[in-house]
Amino acid sequence: MSEQDIDHFIKTDGLDEEREKLIGQHIGYRYDVNLVPDYSRLTPFLEKYIDVMGWPDLNWLEDVHMGYEESRPAVFDRNINGWVGVPENIALPDNQQDRDMLARELLVKFQMSENHPMVALKEAYAKF
Repeated sequence: MSEQDIDHFIKTDGLDEEREKLIGQHIGYRYDVNLVPDYSRLTPFLEKYIDVMGWPDLNWLEDVHMGYEESRPAVFDRNINGWVGVPENIALPDNQQDRDMLARELLVKFQMSENHPMVALKEAYAKF
């Protein structure tokens, strides 16, 4: 690995990889290992989900984190462009990685539930 100038990101656009140049932005987890999920912290549900789906990783969930809406814990669902509140009876873990895994689990469960708004859209607009 070549050593870069300390001011590399100030003097250049900082987009080093071909993919970064193509999309015009940094790929965050290349620089911050905290953005990559710690798979030793998978919830039992997510372990089974990965196994059933046959996907070896959670790439599509890497940027899902526990957030807050109006001071309440929540997960952002891009499909509905809105926050999904965490039920009050769920105790949040102290560790951020564990909270993020819980957020991923809650998001997947919500997206699979009959209460997800996309279900109503499918019923209203599906052709078959």
